[in-house]
Amino acid sequence: MPKHDPTVRLLHMRDFARKALQLTAGKTRAHLESDEVLRLAVTHLLELVGEAAAHIPQDVQEKYPAVPWPKIVSMRNRLIHGYDSVDNAILWDALTHNIPELLRELEAALSPGRE
Repeated sequence: MPKHDPTVRLLHMRDFARKALQLTAGKTRAHLESDEVLRLAVTHLLELVGEAAAHIPQDVQEKYPAVPWPKIVSMRNRLIHGYDSVDNAILWDALTHNIPELLRELEAALSPGRE
């Protein structure tokens, strides 16, 4: 598979989302707020999810309408460009609600026989 194949980008999204969930498993928002390394790591992972999403072609995005493509890219942009005003409550909400949902959608999209 070529490096820029949309499937590779979907795999990147899935892997970064998984890693963010692994890092926050068993943690609370208080952990996120008090652990700078954790906060920086998950912020970067969400930026990477958004960056990969930004490179998914429109025709591929249309195959997976349950994935909120514009919101994912918007979150990436907010994290990158608003780095000095990241709201931990929004970040935690994304990690505990949006990322698990996204991961389910990506795993379904990447399951064998899906097209």
